Amino acid sequence: MSDLPNTKLACSSAAERNSQPILEQLRQLLPDSGSVLEIGSGTGQHAVYICHHLTGLTWQPSDRTVNLPGLKERLREAGIKRILTPLALDVLRDQWPAGPYDAAYSANTSHIMPWEGVQATFKGLAGVLKAGSCFYLYGPFNVNGEYTSASNQEFDRSLRAGESHMGLRDISDIEKLAESHQFSLETKISMPANNFILVFRKI
Repeated sequence: MSDLPNTKLACSSAAERNSQPILEQLRQLLPDSGSVLEIGSGTGQHAVYICHHLTGLTWQPSDRTVNLPGLKERLREAGIKRILTPLALDVLRDQWPAGPYDAAYSANTSHIMPWEGVQATFKGLAGVLKAGSCFYLYGPFNVNGEYTSASNQEFDRSLRAGESHMGLRDISDIEKLAESHQFSLETKISMPANNFILVFRKI
């Protein structure tokens, strides 16, 4: 992310590391133009980096109300007009935007929110994504009930020790959940640091 201005804002080191590999995949996956809803925008680093490079997209960030001040500040500093004002969206409690959107994206959220939040995410997206569009879910996942690395196993243990509702999800469980909301797992893309991008298409 060296081609973007440095800031004194809160910065996620994980976002710094994974933004370029994610961009390389999304460049091929996302439509050339259209609207994208991001769930759990966090520091806003992904939104800024992706929109800095993919200039045909209109990006709708969202996050819980408590995270909005820092997110808004980063987006103001970036000054990219195609990134819209962030929405307050707690997937379990808040009303979802009307949409429809051409795509949706979320990074490192499924292992942080409770399983009920993952369920609410797919339910909400089913109502706001256009038919045939995709939801791109990035993060660490288990495969067939197994950890993909020792580091992911340790990460999962640390998450669960801190908050019992957190933890790595198994791709098969997410796939079943997605199918119940008319999404099909189209592909899973292996990423650096034992992560994946899961591509779900709305049927």
